[in-house]
Amino acid sequence: QVFLNLSAVAEAAGSSLDAAVKLTIFLTDLDDFAVVNEIMSKYFKQPYPARATIQVSALPKAAQVEVEAILAL
Repeated sequence: QVFLNLSAVAEAAGSSLDAAVKLTIFLTDLDDFAVVNEIMSKYFKQPYPARATIQVSALPKAAQVEVEAILAL
């Protein structure tokens, strides 16, 4: 769901996820890292944007993942 939401925000700005140059991914459990990679590959083309992944103790609304993106518009 997070990548669908991110895509909608990019489209609202007149862009797409193809313009992403940097992602910051926040996970409550780093064991989910491989799953995020698999899902991410469906939304981004290679070469993938630069990325940092950070484990956090909790996210709002009990979310398991949050993604922040920087797009070159």
